[in-house]
Amino acid sequence: MKMGNDSTVTKFFLVGLSKYPELQLFLFVLCLIMYVIILLGNSLLIVISTFDSRLHTPMYFFLGNLSFLDICYTSSSIPPMLVIFKSERKSISFIGCALQMVVSLGLGSTECILLAVMAYDRYVAICNPLRYPIIMNRVLYVHMAAWSWIIGCLNSLVQTVLTMVLPFCGNNVIDHITCEILALLKLICSDITINVLIMTVANIVLLVIPLLLILISYVFILSSILRINSAEGRKKAFSTCSAHLTVVILFYGSALFMYMKPKSKDTKASDEIIGLSYGVVTPMLNPIIYSLRNKEVKEAVKKVLSRHLHLWKI
Repeated sequence: MKMGNDSTVTKFFLVGLSKYPELQLFLFVLCLIMYVIILLGNSLLIVISTFDSRLHTPMYFFLGNLSFLDICYTSSSIPPMLVIFKSERKSISFIGCALQMVVSLGLGSTECILLAVMAYDRYVAICNPLRYPIIMNRVLYVHMAAWSWIIGCLNSLVQTVLTMVLPFCGNNVIDHITCEILALLKLICSDITINVLIMTVANIVLLVIPLLLILISYVFILSSILRINSAEGRKKAFSTCSAHLTVVILFYGSALFMYMKPKSKDTKASDEIIGLSYGVVTPMLNPIIYSLRNKEVKEAVKKVLSRHLHLWKI
């Protein structure tokens, strides 16, 4: 699988979890089921937030963006992962690996910013409810979502290009189940100081700072919720925010574990399982969490289902 030092890499071999062949079939079935749930759940959220006029609010606009992002993110990684699990020669082309990395890194970066934007939306809605329609006007929330995508994609493009132009010197065995940037950097045979510096800055800007802003927002949100006189009002506010906070904990917890902890030369199986967590499990849980904890979403789903059942009877 390895070539000479002056050879050119045209494809990579993904050997992550290959030490555990008994897991391959189990992971294939598990990831396939999760992927179907991701497609159905997130597509349903996009449909109901688009066609139900009661959900034409900034929060559901951001939620629709998050659902679309999760569909694209998992579609870039799970189908190739399923092929790898069932294939004997677990290879991916150089271009395919670069495309997978740029898409997954870009969408992951975008989600970091988008979750912070959603926290700000909840902060304004609960802490400044009378000014909410003025502050969170259509121009502002569309621009906030657009800049989340732009910044995330630019970060991904820069890091991917700076990684893929470096020499791999024939090292084409990736100790991971996807073309993950950290695993690829271990194969490069030249100085990666610039790459590490840019990644560190990106981690601070896209992981640490948004997480701190989210935590600060929720300190003010919790304080405002406790001052609400109505028990029903407190329950509704807490239910809406707890769904978002649950997603934040799942996503940022696994992402911080992957990108902020000290790195060893060898990839551990735990790193790949954590990679599956934020790459597969979190996108699957997003629509479930928001649907089960949100009364408006559940009512919209019932409305859509009842409408379709009525059409079938006709």
